[in-house]
Amino acid sequence: MTDRSHLLTELRLPESMNLDAMSAEEAVALMNAQDAKAVAAVGVEKANIAAAVELVVKAIEAGGRLMYVGAGTSGRLGVLDAAECPPTFRTDPNLVQGLIAGGESAMFKAKEGAEDSAEEGGALMDAKEAGPNDVVMGIAAGGTTPFVHGALRRAAERGAKTVFLSCVQPVTNEPKVDVVIRPLTGPEVVTGSTRLKAGTATKLVLNTITTVAMVRMNKVYENLMVDLRATNTKLWDRGARIIATLTGLPKEDAMALLKESGGHVKVAIVMHKRAVGLDDAQALLQRADGKLRDALTV
Repeated sequence: MTDRSHLLTELRLPESMNLDAMSAEEAVALMNAQDAKAVAAVGVEKANIAAAVELVVKAIEAGGRLMYVGAGTSGRLGVLDAAECPPTFRTDPNLVQGLIAGGESAMFKAKEGAEDSAEEGGALMDAKEAGPNDVVMGIAAGGTTPFVHGALRRAAERGAKTVFLSCVQPVTNEPKVDVVIRPLTGPEVVTGSTRLKAGTATKLVLNTITTVAMVRMNKVYENLMVDLRATNTKLWDRGARIIATLTGLPKEDAMALLKESGGHVKVAIVMHKRAVGLDDAQALLQRADGKLRDALTV
């Protein structure tokens, strides 16, 4: 059995030694102060996060995928980020995938032993046919998860680009990858509970990678989600507000334009700004490789 007692996330936090004797207000203040350290730790890794973004953009432009692989909290955070990409950026659900040890049911009920098999992690990469156009990002807050290590090694053997996200110092037999992101968040308020600061840092990193990658892929204009497709009441409202903001149209007219465009915000904006119909707006966007800024000026 691997001795993990020396890892940062397994050490005791001096500030929380009397956690059980604190008032609720004191405990909340302590956790808030410690959470701020997660933000700072992610900031130290910004160059490595940017390098991961570049890998992801290149992979997707080549027809590949981003696959998150993790166990427990790390796996669930990957699934969460992947699930949020289609409604936010109108991506194919297969483009960003969250893979968790133990399968989909582990998202809702812990399967702690599932993380112990490197072979299962490797087999998953075979099943997913990871290849040269893909990026596989292993997430292991505590650094040692065999399932994640096995997946990363097999993904690299299959030619995929690999990224490792960990919140501890390098561990023995850590897989060799293209990019390492290592926000060192330190000991947790509750010793070993990496769903706390380490989990916060993980969520921040994943948010940043997919958001910046999608911006680079023309899913955003200024700071607005213009590649949104309205599929529910909230998104119809948001889409109409985006159109109204960029065109100056009253909200009711913006909604009518959105409906005319089939619920595609970017198309609706081109229709109005270039004074063209649906087909011509779609053609302008296609010629501009989906970049709204260029479609409005070319």
